[in-house]
Amino acid sequence: MSIAFWCILIAGLLPIVAVAVAKLDNTRGSKRYDNNHPRDWLAERDGRAKRAYAAHLNSFEAFPLFAAGVLVAAYLKTPAATIDTLAIIFIAARCVYIWCYISNYATARSLIWFVGIGATVGLFIAAATATPVLPLP
Repeated sequence: MSIAFWCILIAGLLPIVAVAVAKLDNTRGSKRYDNNHPRDWLAERDGRAKRAYAAHLNSFEAFPLFAAGVLVAAYLKTPAATIDTLAIIFIAARCVYIWCYISNYATARSLIWFVGIGATVGLFIAAATATPVLPLP
């Protein structure tokens, strides 16, 4: 399996990492995580836990386009090194993005978001310039 396909798995797991930070946060005497009412508990958070939960949600939003980009690029026989490089850039950017979000570095977070979306768009651009698998009409 290619590195890029492993990156799809990692990208799919990153939301779990982000929400774990929210659920394990015990700053400012917040009450322990309530597994009986998880959404209510998360809605009542503030500060670091709320930002971690927002990073969790954003990770779900970023995932589909990235996964589609990798799959389209692979299907259209884009060079593996290109796909792998862009996928690694995406994963690195998302990790830094989550850290910036949780740490409350809003400007850096936004700049890093552009790196991640740029890598995703790059996958589609690379795929568009690759030799197609199917003959064109």
